[in-house]
Amino acid sequence: MPHPYVLLSAAVSLDGFLDDTGPERLLLSGPADFDRVDEVRASSDAILVGAGTLRADNPRLLVNSAERRAARVAAGRPEYPLKVTVSGSGDLDPEAQFWHTGGEKVVYTTDKGAVRAADALRGLDQVDVVPTGAELDWRAVLEHLHDVRGVRRLMVEGGGRVHTQLMRQGLADEVQLAVAPLFVGEPDAPRLFGPGGYPPGRMRLVETRPVGDVVLIRYAPTAPGVGTLASAADRHWLRLACELAELCPPSRTAFSVGAVVVAADGAELARGYSREGSDAVVHAEEAALAKIDPADPRLRSATVYSSLEPCARRASRPTPCARLILDAGVRRVVTAWREPDTFVAAADGTGLLVAAGADVVVLPEYEERAVAPNRHLLSP
Repeated sequence: MPHPYVLLSAAVSLDGFLDDTGPERLLLSGPADFDRVDEVRASSDAILVGAGTLRADNPRLLVNSAERRAARVAAGRPEYPLKVTVSGSGDLDPEAQFWHTGGEKVVYTTDKGAVRAADALRGLDQVDVVPTGAELDWRAVLEHLHDVRGVRRLMVEGGGRVHTQLMRQGLADEVQLAVAPLFVGEPDAPRLFGPGGYPPGRMRLVETRPVGDVVLIRYAPTAPGVGTLASAADRHWLRLACELAELCPPSRTAFSVGAVVVAADGAELARGYSREGSDAVVHAEEAALAKIDPADPRLRSATVYSSLEPCARRASRPTPCARLILDAGVRRVVTAWREPDTFVAAADGTGLLVAAGADVVVLPEYEERAVAPNRHLLSP
Protein backbone atom coordinates (compact mmCIF):
# COMPACT_ATOMS: atom_id res chain seq x y z
CA MET A 1 0.00 0.00 0.00
CA PRO A 2 1.18 3.59 -0.57
CA HIS A 3 3.05 5.25 2.27
CA PRO A 4 3.98 8.87 2.97
CA TYR A 5 7.50 10.02 2.25
CA VAL A 6 9.17 9.38 5.63
CA LEU A 7 11.90 11.80 6.66
CA LEU A 8 13.89 11.07 9.83
CA SER A 9 15.20 14.30 11.36
CA ALA A 10 17.66 14.59 14.24
CA ALA A 11 20.54 16.59 15.64
CA VAL A 12 23.49 14.59 16.96
CA SER A 13 26.83 15.21 18.57
CA LEU A 14 30.06 14.31 16.81
CA ASP A 15 30.06 11.04 18.72
CA GLY A 16 26.48 10.20 17.71
CA PHE A 17 24.42 11.14 20.77
CA LEU A 18 21.00 12.81 20.79
CA ASP A 19 21.38 14.23 24.30
CA ASP A 20 23.43 13.95 27.45
CA THR A 21 22.26 12.52 30.80
CA GLY A 22 21.65 15.87 32.50
CA PRO A 23 18.22 17.01 33.69
CA GLU A 24 17.91 19.64 30.95
CA ARG A 25 17.74 18.89 27.25
CA LEU A 26 21.09 19.40 25.50
CA LEU A 27 20.66 21.92 22.68
CA LEU A 28 22.75 20.57 19.83
CA SER A 29 21.52 22.91 17.10
CA GLY A 30 21.97 26.65 16.79
CA PRO A 31 19.52 29.36 15.67
CA ALA A 32 20.14 28.77 11.95
CA ASP A 33 19.42 25.07 12.21
CA PHE A 34 16.34 25.57 14.38
CA ASP A 35 15.02 27.81 11.61
CA ARG A 36 15.83 25.12 9.02
CA VAL A 37 13.90 22.56 11.06
CA ASP A 38 10.98 24.97 11.26
CA GLU A 39 11.03 25.21 7.46
CA VAL A 40 11.02 21.41 7.13
CA ARG A 41 8.11 21.21 9.57
CA ALA A 42 6.18 23.76 7.52
CA SER A 43 6.71 21.68 4.37
CA SER A 44 5.41 18.50 6.05
CA ASP A 45 1.87 17.19 6.30
CA ALA A 46 2.51 15.57 9.68
CA ILE A 47 5.17 15.49 12.41
CA LEU A 48 5.68 12.33 14.48
CA VAL A 49 7.45 11.65 17.76
CA GLY A 50 7.40 8.65 20.03
CA ALA A 51 5.74 8.68 23.43
CA GLY A 52 9.15 8.50 25.09
CA THR A 53 10.10 11.81 23.51
CA LEU A 54 6.84 13.34 24.73
CA ARG A 55 7.72 12.28 28.27
CA ALA A 56 11.37 13.30 28.11
CA ASP A 57 11.21 16.60 26.18
CA ASN A 58 7.56 17.73 26.40
CA PRO A 59 7.73 19.23 22.87
CA ARG A 60 5.05 21.40 21.26
CA LEU A 61 6.00 20.45 17.65
CA LEU A 62 4.77 23.69 16.12
CA VAL A 63 5.68 25.69 13.04
CA ASN A 64 7.03 28.78 14.81
CA SER A 65 7.24 31.15 11.84
CA ALA A 66 4.03 33.13 11.35
CA GLU A 67 4.96 33.67 7.70
CA ARG A 68 5.29 29.93 7.10
CA ARG A 69 1.99 29.23 8.84
CA ALA A 70 0.31 31.90 6.71
CA ALA A 71 1.80 30.35 3.57
CA ARG A 72 0.34 26.97 4.56
CA VAL A 73 -3.11 28.50 5.01
CA ALA A 74 -2.83 30.39 1.71
CA ALA A 75 -2.08 27.08 -0.01
CA GLY A 76 -5.23 25.55 1.44
CA ARG A 77 -3.45 23.52 4.11
CA PRO A 78 -4.02 23.54 7.89
CA GLU A 79 -2.06 26.18 9.78
CA TYR A 80 -0.11 23.42 11.56
CA PRO A 81 0.87 19.95 10.38
CA LEU A 82 -0.96 16.99 11.91
CA LYS A 83 0.83 15.96 15.14
CA VAL A 84 1.36 12.24 15.57
CA THR A 85 2.65 10.06 18.40
CA VAL A 86 3.03 6.31 18.82
CA SER A 87 2.76 4.42 22.08
CA GLY A 88 2.60 0.68 22.53
CA SER A 89 1.25 1.00 26.07
CA GLY A 90 -1.06 4.01 25.62
CA ASP A 91 0.56 5.57 28.69
CA LEU A 92 0.22 9.26 27.82
CA ASP A 93 0.20 12.41 29.93
CA PRO A 94 -2.86 14.54 29.09
CA GLU A 95 -1.08 17.61 30.50
CA ALA A 96 1.75 17.46 27.95
CA GLN A 97 2.12 20.51 25.69
CA PHE A 98 1.70 18.25 22.64
CA TRP A 99 -2.07 18.02 23.25
CA HIS A 100 -2.71 21.70 23.97
CA THR A 101 -0.97 23.43 21.06
CA GLY A 102 -1.34 23.30 17.29
CA GLY A 103 -4.15 21.58 15.44
CA GLU A 104 -5.21 17.96 15.07
CA LYS A 105 -3.41 15.08 16.79
CA VAL A 106 -3.48 11.32 16.34
CA VAL A 107 -2.18 8.51 18.56
CA TYR A 108 -1.26 5.12 17.10
CA THR A 109 -1.14 2.33 19.64
CA THR A 110 -2.01 -1.30 20.29
CA ASP A 111 -5.50 -2.65 20.91
CA LYS A 112 -4.86 -2.68 24.67
CA GLY A 113 -3.07 0.65 24.57
CA ALA A 114 -6.03 2.25 22.79
CA VAL A 115 -8.24 1.67 25.82
CA ARG A 116 -5.70 3.26 28.15
CA ALA A 117 -4.97 6.18 25.81
CA ALA A 118 -8.65 6.93 25.19
CA ASP A 119 -9.23 7.06 28.94
CA ALA A 120 -6.20 9.31 29.57
CA LEU A 121 -7.06 11.73 26.76
CA ARG A 122 -10.80 11.86 27.29
CA GLY A 123 -12.12 15.40 26.97
CA LEU A 124 -9.27 16.70 24.80
CA ASP A 125 -10.24 18.25 21.46
CA GLN A 126 -8.96 17.17 18.05
CA VAL A 127 -7.35 13.96 19.28
CA ASP A 128 -7.89 10.62 17.51
CA VAL A 129 -6.73 7.27 18.95
CA VAL A 130 -6.06 4.54 16.35
CA PRO A 131 -5.22 0.93 17.32
CA THR A 132 -3.09 -1.13 14.92
CA GLY A 133 -3.60 -4.58 16.44
CA ALA A 134 -2.02 -6.63 19.19
CA GLU A 135 1.33 -4.98 18.44
CA LEU A 136 2.25 -1.56 17.15
CA ASP A 137 2.46 -2.04 13.37
CA TRP A 138 4.49 0.62 11.57
CA ARG A 139 3.22 -0.34 8.12
CA ALA A 140 -0.36 0.00 9.35
CA VAL A 141 0.53 3.39 10.85
CA LEU A 142 1.96 4.66 7.55
CA GLU A 143 -0.91 3.26 5.47
CA HIS A 144 -3.48 4.90 7.75
CA LEU A 145 -1.65 8.23 7.64
CA HIS A 146 -1.55 8.08 3.83
CA ASP A 147 -5.02 6.73 3.07
CA VAL A 148 -7.13 8.18 5.88
CA ARG A 149 -5.25 11.31 6.92
CA GLY A 150 -3.96 12.28 3.48
CA VAL A 151 -0.36 12.57 4.67
CA ARG A 152 2.14 12.58 1.81
CA ARG A 153 5.18 13.87 3.69
CA LEU A 154 5.88 12.74 7.25
CA MET A 155 8.63 14.30 9.37
CA VAL A 156 9.82 12.06 12.22
CA GLU A 157 11.60 13.88 15.05
CA GLY A 158 12.42 11.00 17.35
CA GLY A 159 13.31 9.54 19.54
CA GLY A 160 16.07 7.08 18.87
CA ARG A 161 13.83 4.05 19.33
CA VAL A 162 11.38 5.29 16.70
CA HIS A 163 14.19 6.15 14.28
CA THR A 164 15.73 2.73 14.83
CA GLN A 165 12.48 0.86 14.17
CA LEU A 166 11.70 2.75 10.97
CA MET A 167 15.22 2.41 9.63
CA ARG A 168 15.51 -1.29 10.47
CA GLN A 169 12.20 -2.02 8.73
CA GLY A 170 13.27 -0.16 5.60
CA LEU A 171 10.50 2.42 5.94
CA ALA A 172 12.56 5.63 6.02
CA ASP A 173 12.95 7.47 2.71
CA GLU A 174 15.51 9.94 4.02
CA VAL A 175 17.68 10.70 7.04
CA GLN A 176 18.50 14.34 7.84
CA LEU A 177 21.26 14.72 10.41
CA ALA A 178 22.45 18.00 11.85
CA VAL A 179 25.90 17.17 13.24
CA ALA A 180 26.90 19.50 16.07
CA PRO A 181 30.55 20.38 16.84
CA LEU A 182 30.67 18.87 20.32
CA PHE A 183 31.10 15.56 22.11
CA VAL A 184 28.88 13.98 24.75
CA GLY A 185 30.96 10.95 25.69
CA GLU A 186 28.49 9.54 28.24
CA PRO A 187 27.89 5.81 27.68
CA ASP A 188 24.35 5.98 29.08
CA ALA A 189 23.27 8.96 26.97
CA PRO A 190 20.68 8.30 24.22
CA ARG A 191 21.94 7.57 20.73
CA LEU A 192 20.22 8.18 17.42
CA PHE A 193 20.22 4.53 16.34
CA GLY A 194 20.30 1.41 18.49
CA PRO A 195 21.79 -2.01 17.73
CA GLY A 196 20.05 -4.50 15.47
CA GLY A 197 19.68 -5.67 11.90
CA TYR A 198 19.60 -2.81 9.41
CA PRO A 199 19.24 -2.91 5.61
CA PRO A 200 22.67 -3.75 4.14
CA GLY A 201 25.02 -1.63 2.08
CA ARG A 202 25.88 2.02 1.79
CA MET A 203 23.29 4.77 1.75
CA ARG A 204 23.11 7.38 -0.99
CA LEU A 205 24.41 10.85 -0.13
CA VAL A 206 21.84 13.47 -1.11
CA GLU A 207 23.30 16.68 0.31
CA THR A 208 25.79 18.19 2.73
CA ARG A 209 25.93 21.87 3.72
CA PRO A 210 26.83 24.02 6.71
CA VAL A 211 23.95 25.53 8.67
CA GLY A 212 25.48 27.92 11.16
CA ASP A 213 28.06 25.89 13.08
CA VAL A 214 26.42 22.50 12.38
CA VAL A 215 26.62 20.42 9.22
CA LEU A 216 23.47 19.09 7.60
CA ILE A 217 23.87 15.63 6.07
CA ARG A 218 21.06 14.04 4.06
CA TYR A 219 21.15 10.34 3.17
CA ALA A 220 18.68 8.06 1.39
CA PRO A 221 18.58 4.25 1.67
CA THR A 222 19.43 2.08 -1.33
CA ALA A 223 18.91 -1.53 -0.19
CA PRO A 224 15.90 -3.26 -1.79
CA GLY A 225 13.17 -4.77 0.35
CA VAL A 226 12.92 -8.46 1.11
CA GLY A 227 10.27 -10.79 -0.31
CA THR A 228 6.94 -9.12 -0.98
CA LEU A 229 7.47 -6.32 1.56
CA ALA A 230 8.29 -3.04 -0.12
CA SER A 231 10.98 -0.80 1.30
CA ALA A 232 11.47 2.93 0.86
CA ALA A 233 14.43 2.16 -1.41
CA ASP A 234 12.13 0.07 -3.65
CA ARG A 235 10.22 3.27 -4.36
CA HIS A 236 13.40 5.13 -5.25
CA TRP A 237 14.55 2.48 -7.71
CA LEU A 238 11.13 2.07 -9.31
CA ARG A 239 10.90 5.82 -9.74
CA LEU A 240 14.24 5.66 -11.56
CA ALA A 241 12.90 2.88 -13.81
CA CYS A 242 9.95 5.10 -14.70
CA GLU A 243 12.35 7.94 -15.53
CA LEU A 244 14.30 5.61 -17.83
CA ALA A 245 11.07 4.76 -19.68
CA GLU A 246 10.88 8.40 -20.72
CA LEU A 247 14.18 7.97 -22.62
CA CYS A 248 12.80 5.32 -24.99
CA PRO A 249 12.62 6.17 -28.71
CA PRO A 250 8.90 6.50 -29.51
CA SER A 251 7.09 3.53 -31.02
CA ARG A 252 3.58 2.72 -32.23
CA THR A 253 4.12 -1.02 -31.85
CA ALA A 254 5.88 -1.48 -28.50
CA PHE A 255 5.78 -0.17 -24.95
CA SER A 256 8.32 2.26 -23.53
CA VAL A 257 9.77 0.66 -20.40
CA GLY A 258 12.68 1.33 -18.05
CA ALA A 259 14.46 -1.22 -15.86
CA VAL A 260 17.13 -1.24 -13.15
CA VAL A 261 18.87 -4.24 -11.59
CA VAL A 262 19.96 -3.67 -7.98
CA ALA A 263 22.00 -5.92 -5.68
CA ALA A 264 20.80 -6.76 -2.18
CA ASP A 265 23.22 -4.24 -0.69
CA GLY A 266 21.78 -1.41 -2.81
CA ALA A 267 24.51 -1.36 -5.47
CA GLU A 268 23.14 -0.66 -8.93
CA LEU A 269 24.24 -3.47 -11.26
CA ALA A 270 22.78 -2.16 -14.53
CA ARG A 271 19.99 -0.16 -16.09
CA GLY A 272 18.30 -0.22 -19.47
CA TYR A 273 15.30 0.91 -21.46
CA SER A 274 13.29 -0.23 -24.45
CA ARG A 275 14.94 0.19 -27.87
CA GLU A 276 18.15 1.35 -26.21
CA GLY A 277 21.09 1.96 -28.53
CA SER A 278 20.92 0.44 -32.01
CA ASP A 279 18.66 -2.50 -31.09
CA ALA A 280 15.17 -1.51 -32.21
CA VAL A 281 13.43 -4.43 -30.49
CA VAL A 282 15.34 -4.83 -27.23
CA HIS A 283 13.23 -4.74 -24.06
CA ALA A 284 14.25 -2.81 -20.96
CA GLU A 285 14.93 -5.82 -18.70
CA GLU A 286 16.77 -7.52 -21.53
CA ALA A 287 18.96 -4.46 -22.11
CA ALA A 288 19.82 -4.18 -18.42
CA LEU A 289 20.57 -7.87 -17.84
CA ALA A 290 22.79 -8.00 -20.94
CA LYS A 291 25.18 -5.55 -19.21
CA ILE A 292 25.79 -7.89 -16.25
CA ASP A 293 28.15 -10.86 -16.18
CA PRO A 294 25.84 -13.91 -15.97
CA ALA A 295 28.25 -15.38 -13.41
CA ASP A 296 27.89 -12.39 -11.06
CA PRO A 297 26.87 -14.00 -7.73
CA ARG A 298 24.89 -10.92 -6.75
CA LEU A 299 22.17 -11.72 -9.29
CA ARG A 300 20.62 -14.42 -7.13
CA SER A 301 19.73 -11.93 -4.41
CA ALA A 302 19.14 -8.95 -6.70
CA THR A 303 15.91 -7.15 -7.50
CA VAL A 304 14.77 -6.14 -10.98
CA TYR A 305 12.77 -2.90 -11.11
CA SER A 306 10.66 -2.51 -14.24
CA SER A 307 8.15 0.25 -14.97
CA LEU A 308 5.98 -2.34 -16.75
CA GLU A 309 5.39 -5.93 -15.71
CA PRO A 310 8.03 -8.13 -17.44
CA CYS A 311 6.55 -9.77 -20.53
CA ALA A 312 5.52 -13.42 -20.56
CA ARG A 313 5.28 -13.61 -24.37
CA ARG A 314 6.79 -11.52 -27.14
CA ALA A 315 6.88 -11.54 -30.93
CA SER A 316 10.29 -9.95 -31.50
CA ARG A 317 12.45 -12.57 -29.73
CA PRO A 318 11.92 -16.14 -28.54
CA THR A 319 12.62 -15.51 -24.83
CA PRO A 320 10.33 -13.16 -22.88
CA CYS A 321 11.72 -10.90 -20.19
CA ALA A 322 10.12 -12.82 -17.32
CA ARG A 323 12.05 -15.91 -18.45
CA LEU A 324 15.27 -13.90 -18.91
CA ILE A 325 14.95 -12.69 -15.32
CA LEU A 326 14.45 -16.21 -14.00
CA ASP A 327 17.30 -17.60 -16.12
CA ALA A 328 19.58 -14.92 -14.64
CA GLY A 329 18.78 -16.26 -11.17
CA VAL A 330 16.85 -13.19 -10.00
CA ARG A 331 13.92 -14.01 -7.73
CA ARG A 332 12.49 -10.58 -6.87
CA VAL A 333 10.80 -8.09 -9.18
CA VAL A 334 9.21 -4.71 -8.40
CA THR A 335 6.94 -3.13 -10.99
CA ALA A 336 4.47 -0.28 -11.33
CA TRP A 337 2.04 -1.40 -14.02
CA ARG A 338 0.53 -4.71 -15.06
CA GLU A 339 0.77 -5.23 -18.84
CA PRO A 340 -2.48 -4.37 -20.64
CA ASP A 341 -3.83 -6.43 -23.57
CA THR A 342 -2.63 -3.88 -26.13
CA PHE A 343 -0.28 -6.26 -27.94
CA VAL A 344 -0.65 -9.59 -26.11
CA ALA A 345 -3.97 -10.91 -24.80
CA ALA A 346 -4.01 -12.04 -21.16
CA ALA A 347 -0.38 -11.08 -20.62
CA ASP A 348 0.77 -12.40 -17.24
CA GLY A 349 4.47 -12.02 -16.63
CA THR A 350 3.73 -11.87 -12.93
CA GLY A 351 2.10 -15.30 -13.06
CA LEU A 352 5.14 -16.79 -14.81
CA LEU A 353 7.49 -15.28 -12.25
CA VAL A 354 5.44 -16.30 -9.21
CA ALA A 355 4.98 -19.85 -10.53
CA ALA A 356 8.78 -20.15 -10.65
CA GLY A 357 9.15 -19.01 -7.04
CA ALA A 358 9.91 -15.33 -7.57
CA ASP A 359 8.49 -12.55 -5.40
CA VAL A 360 6.65 -9.83 -7.32
CA VAL A 361 5.81 -6.48 -5.74
CA VAL A 362 3.47 -4.05 -7.51
CA LEU A 363 3.56 -0.41 -6.40
CA PRO A 364 0.46 1.06 -8.07
CA GLU A 365 1.24 4.60 -6.91
CA TYR A 366 3.79 4.70 -9.76
CA GLU A 367 1.41 3.36 -12.42
CA GLU A 368 0.53 6.79 -13.78
CA ARG A 369 4.23 7.60 -14.18
CA ALA A 370 4.78 4.30 -16.03
CA VAL A 371 1.76 4.83 -18.27
CA ALA A 372 2.70 8.38 -19.27
CA PRO A 373 5.19 7.58 -22.11
CA ASN A 374 2.78 4.92 -23.41
CA ARG A 375 -0.48 6.82 -23.40
CA HIS A 376 -0.57 7.01 -27.20
CA LEU A 377 -0.77 3.20 -27.31
CA LEU A 378 -3.81 2.87 -25.10
CA SER A 379 -7.42 2.98 -26.18
CA PRO A 380 -9.18 6.26 -25.33
